[in-house]
Amino acid sequence: MSIIELSGISKVYRTKEIETTALENVNLQVNKGEFVSIMGPSGCGKSTLLNIIGLLDKATTGTVTLLGNQPQGWSDAALSHFRNENLGFVFQSFHLIPSLNVAANVELPLTYRSGMTAAQRRQRVEQVLERLEMSHRLKHLPTQLSGGQCQRVAIARAIVGAPSIILADEPTGNLDSKMGAEVMALLHRLNEEDGTTIVMVTHNEAQAQETDRIIRFFDGRIIS
Repeated sequence: MSIIELSGISKVYRTKEIETTALENVNLQVNKGEFVSIMGPSGCGKSTLLNIIGLLDKATTGTVTLLGNQPQGWSDAALSHFRNENLGFVFQSFHLIPSLNVAANVELPLTYRSGMTAAQRRQRVEQVLERLEMSHRLKHLPTQLSGGQCQRVAIARAIVGAPSIILADEPTGNLDSKMGAEVMALLHRLNEEDGTTIVMVTHNEAQAQETDRIIRFFDGRIIS
Protein backbone atom coordinates (compact mmCIF):
# COMPACT_ATOMS: atom_id res chain seq x y z
CA MET A 1 0.00 0.00 0.00
CA SER A 2 1.49 3.35 -1.00
CA ILE A 3 1.52 5.97 1.75
CA ILE A 4 3.43 8.56 -0.30
CA GLU A 5 2.20 9.32 -3.79
CA LEU A 6 3.40 12.16 -6.01
CA SER A 7 1.63 12.79 -9.30
CA GLY A 8 2.90 15.25 -11.90
CA ILE A 9 4.92 17.26 -9.36
CA SER A 10 6.77 20.29 -10.71
CA LYS A 11 8.43 23.09 -8.78
CA VAL A 12 9.42 26.38 -10.41
CA TYR A 13 11.16 29.21 -8.56
CA ARG A 14 10.57 32.61 -10.13
CA THR A 15 12.27 35.96 -9.61
CA LYS A 16 11.99 39.10 -11.74
CA GLU A 17 15.03 38.11 -13.79
CA ILE A 18 14.97 34.32 -13.93
CA GLU A 19 12.84 31.19 -13.74
CA THR A 20 14.39 28.02 -12.35
CA THR A 21 12.78 24.59 -12.63
CA ALA A 22 13.76 22.49 -9.61
CA LEU A 23 11.38 19.56 -10.31
CA GLU A 24 9.71 18.57 -13.55
CA ASN A 25 6.76 16.16 -13.76
CA VAL A 26 7.85 13.83 -10.96
CA ASN A 27 5.72 10.74 -10.35
CA LEU A 28 6.60 8.58 -7.37
CA GLN A 29 5.02 6.03 -5.04
CA VAL A 30 6.51 4.82 -1.76
CA ASN A 31 4.89 1.88 -0.01
CA LYS A 32 4.30 1.48 3.70
CA GLY A 33 7.42 0.10 5.38
CA GLU A 34 9.79 0.84 2.50
CA PHE A 35 13.26 2.31 3.02
CA VAL A 36 13.94 4.36 -0.11
CA SER A 37 17.04 6.37 -0.98
CA ILE A 38 17.19 9.30 -3.41
CA MET A 39 20.46 9.96 -5.22
CA GLY A 40 21.73 12.47 -7.74
CA PRO A 41 24.22 15.34 -8.19
CA SER A 42 24.03 18.48 -6.07
CA GLY A 43 21.33 20.89 -7.18
CA CYS A 44 19.25 18.28 -9.03
CA GLY A 45 16.14 18.73 -6.87
CA LYS A 46 16.52 16.01 -4.22
CA SER A 47 16.06 18.24 -1.19
CA THR A 48 13.25 20.15 -2.90
CA LEU A 49 11.47 16.85 -3.42
CA LEU A 50 11.93 15.93 0.25
CA ASN A 51 10.61 19.33 1.34
CA ILE A 52 7.49 18.88 -0.80
CA ILE A 53 6.88 15.38 0.61
CA GLY A 54 7.37 16.85 4.10
CA LEU A 55 4.91 19.69 3.42
CA LEU A 56 7.65 22.24 4.08
CA ASP A 57 7.31 23.55 0.52
CA LYS A 58 4.49 23.56 -2.00
CA ALA A 59 4.64 22.21 -5.54
CA THR A 60 3.91 24.58 -8.41
CA THR A 61 1.81 21.88 -10.09
CA GLY A 62 0.84 18.32 -9.29
CA THR A 63 -0.68 16.40 -6.40
CA VAL A 64 0.82 15.08 -3.16
CA THR A 65 -0.99 12.30 -1.33
CA LEU A 66 0.26 11.31 2.13
CA LEU A 67 -1.38 8.54 4.15
CA GLY A 68 -4.47 8.92 1.97
CA ASN A 69 -4.66 12.70 2.49
CA GLN A 70 -4.22 15.40 -0.14
CA PRO A 71 -3.01 18.47 1.77
CA GLN A 72 -3.15 20.91 -1.14
CA GLY A 73 -5.09 23.93 0.07
CA TRP A 74 -4.76 23.13 3.77
CA SER A 75 -4.10 26.00 6.18
CA ASP A 76 -0.63 26.41 7.71
CA ALA A 77 -2.05 25.27 11.05
CA ALA A 78 -3.49 22.10 9.49
CA LEU A 79 -0.19 21.37 7.72
CA SER A 80 1.76 21.86 10.96
CA HIS A 81 -0.59 19.54 12.84
CA PHE A 82 -0.30 16.84 10.17
CA ARG A 83 3.52 17.10 10.12
CA ASN A 84 3.69 16.86 13.90
CA GLU A 85 1.44 13.78 14.04
CA ASN A 86 2.81 11.84 11.07
CA LEU A 87 6.25 12.97 9.89
CA GLY A 88 9.73 12.91 11.44
CA PHE A 89 12.62 14.93 10.00
CA VAL A 90 16.35 14.23 10.21
CA PHE A 91 18.77 16.77 8.70
CA GLN A 92 22.50 16.75 7.89
CA SER A 93 23.18 19.65 10.28
CA PHE A 94 21.09 18.19 13.16
CA HIS A 95 19.11 21.44 13.81
CA LEU A 96 19.28 20.98 17.58
CA ILE A 97 18.60 24.06 19.73
CA PRO A 98 21.94 24.89 21.43
CA SER A 99 20.39 26.37 24.59
CA LEU A 100 18.24 23.27 25.29
CA ASN A 101 19.59 20.05 26.77
CA VAL A 102 19.13 16.68 25.06
CA ALA A 103 15.85 15.84 26.83
CA ALA A 104 14.32 19.24 26.02
CA ASN A 105 15.37 19.01 22.35
CA VAL A 106 13.77 15.58 22.01
CA GLU A 107 10.62 16.65 23.86
CA LEU A 108 10.03 19.65 21.60
CA PRO A 109 7.66 17.99 19.06
CA LEU A 110 5.53 16.60 21.89
CA THR A 111 4.91 20.06 23.34
CA TYR A 112 2.64 20.70 20.35
CA ARG A 113 0.60 17.55 21.01
CA SER A 114 -2.69 18.06 22.78
CA GLY A 115 -3.70 15.57 25.46
CA MET A 116 -0.19 14.70 26.70
CA THR A 117 0.77 15.65 30.24
CA ALA A 118 4.29 16.81 31.11
CA ALA A 119 4.89 13.49 32.89
CA GLN A 120 3.79 11.51 29.81
CA ARG A 121 6.08 13.58 27.61
CA ARG A 122 9.05 13.02 29.93
CA GLN A 123 8.37 9.27 30.04
CA ARG A 124 8.23 9.07 26.25
CA VAL A 125 11.47 11.07 25.91
CA GLU A 126 13.27 8.81 28.38
CA GLN A 127 12.05 5.67 26.56
CA VAL A 128 13.27 6.92 23.19
CA LEU A 129 16.65 8.09 24.51
CA GLU A 130 17.16 4.74 26.23
CA ARG A 131 16.37 2.92 23.01
CA LEU A 132 18.94 5.05 21.17
CA GLU A 133 21.50 4.54 23.96
CA MET A 134 21.55 8.24 24.83
CA SER A 135 19.76 8.24 28.20
CA HIS A 136 23.06 8.95 29.99
CA ARG A 137 23.26 12.25 28.06
CA LEU A 138 19.77 13.63 28.62
CA LYS A 139 20.97 16.64 30.63
CA HIS A 140 23.85 17.51 28.28
CA LEU A 141 23.77 20.40 25.82
CA PRO A 142 24.37 19.76 22.09
CA THR A 143 27.78 21.45 22.36
CA GLN A 144 28.84 18.72 24.79
CA LEU A 145 28.12 15.92 22.30
CA SER A 146 29.96 14.39 19.36
CA GLY A 147 28.52 14.64 15.85
CA GLY A 148 27.25 11.07 16.00
CA GLN A 149 25.59 11.71 19.35
CA CYS A 150 23.95 14.88 18.00
CA GLN A 151 22.51 12.88 15.12
CA ARG A 152 21.20 10.24 17.55
CA VAL A 153 19.44 13.03 19.45
CA ALA A 154 18.04 14.38 16.18
CA ILE A 155 16.72 10.92 15.31
CA ALA A 156 15.24 10.60 18.82
CA ARG A 157 13.44 13.91 18.26
CA ALA A 158 12.20 12.65 14.87
CA ILE A 159 10.73 9.43 16.28
CA VAL A 160 9.50 10.57 19.72
CA GLY A 161 6.02 11.17 18.31
CA ALA A 162 5.93 7.73 16.59
CA PRO A 163 5.66 9.08 13.01
CA SER A 164 4.61 6.90 10.09
CA ILE A 165 7.25 8.46 7.82
CA ILE A 166 10.82 9.63 8.44
CA LEU A 167 12.36 12.03 5.92
CA ALA A 168 16.16 12.12 6.19
CA ASP A 169 18.24 14.65 4.24
CA GLU A 170 21.89 13.51 4.13
CA PRO A 171 21.66 12.13 7.70
CA THR A 172 25.29 10.94 7.67
CA GLY A 173 26.73 13.83 5.63
CA ASN A 174 28.52 15.47 8.57
CA LEU A 175 29.73 12.23 10.17
CA ASP A 176 32.82 10.07 9.77
CA SER A 177 32.38 6.59 8.33
CA LYS A 178 32.10 4.85 11.71
CA MET A 179 29.46 7.25 13.05
CA GLY A 180 27.69 7.19 9.69
CA ALA A 181 27.46 3.39 9.82
CA GLU A 182 25.99 3.59 13.35
CA VAL A 183 23.33 6.07 12.23
CA MET A 184 22.44 3.90 9.23
CA ALA A 185 22.15 0.84 11.48
CA LEU A 186 19.79 2.83 13.69
CA LEU A 187 17.61 3.86 10.74
CA HIS A 188 17.46 0.24 9.54
CA ARG A 189 16.40 -0.86 13.01
CA LEU A 190 13.56 1.68 13.05
CA ASN A 191 12.49 0.54 9.61
CA GLU A 192 12.60 -3.18 10.39
CA GLU A 193 11.34 -3.22 13.98
CA ASP A 194 8.74 -0.44 13.82
CA GLY A 195 7.80 -0.63 10.14
CA THR A 196 8.58 3.08 9.77
CA THR A 197 8.71 4.24 6.15
CA ILE A 198 11.97 6.09 5.45
CA VAL A 199 12.85 8.33 2.52
CA MET A 200 16.53 9.31 2.59
CA VAL A 201 18.48 11.71 0.39
CA THR A 202 22.13 10.65 0.21
CA HIS A 203 25.32 11.00 -1.83
CA ASN A 204 26.66 7.76 -0.35
CA GLU A 205 26.29 4.95 -2.90
CA ALA A 206 27.18 2.20 -0.42
CA GLN A 207 24.53 3.38 2.04
CA ALA A 208 21.96 3.71 -0.75
CA GLN A 209 22.66 0.12 -1.80
CA GLU A 210 21.57 -1.00 1.70
CA THR A 211 18.04 0.36 1.15
CA ASP A 212 15.07 -1.31 -0.55
CA ARG A 213 15.11 0.96 -3.60
CA ILE A 214 17.26 3.71 -5.12
CA ILE A 215 15.59 6.57 -6.98
CA ARG A 216 18.09 8.41 -9.17
CA PHE A 217 17.55 12.08 -9.95
CA PHE A 218 19.00 14.35 -12.60
CA ASP A 219 17.98 17.92 -13.45
CA GLY A 220 14.72 17.70 -11.51
CA ARG A 221 13.59 14.41 -13.05
CA ILE A 222 13.62 10.78 -12.00
CA ILE A 223 15.89 8.97 -14.45
CA SER A 224 15.74 5.49 -12.89
